[in-house]
Amino acid sequence: MKTHRVTIDLSEPKSLPQGRFDAGRVDATTEADITHHIAEDEAEAAQDAARYTRKVRKRLGLTQQELAERINVSLDTIRNWEQGKRAPTGAAKALFRILDRSPETALAALQ
Repeated sequence: MKTHRVTIDLSEPKSLPQGRFDAGRVDATTEADITHHIAEDEAEAAQDAARYTRKVRKRLGLTQQELAERINVSLDTIRNWEQGKRAPTGAAKALFRILDRSPETALAALQ
């Protein structure tokens, strides 16, 4: 992907970059296309969450069973998270951020 540098002079509106889009393509986009793109985005997000969950667990040096026991969830829950079938939400999501940023401290607190 190419990078372009643009100088913007806020006192001169004509210096603002002009966006480009294909109006014909936008007009031709159907609800089915949008639904399809949403599904693709959600599947990609689920896989991102799965990779993140797996990365954090491996960084901690724990098996799925050990992590499940430490954070008090079922082994199936960990498996589902790591396979992208489900994603951690709420407190579990926050816990993974803490485990990722400060693993030693977080693991000590989970013992």
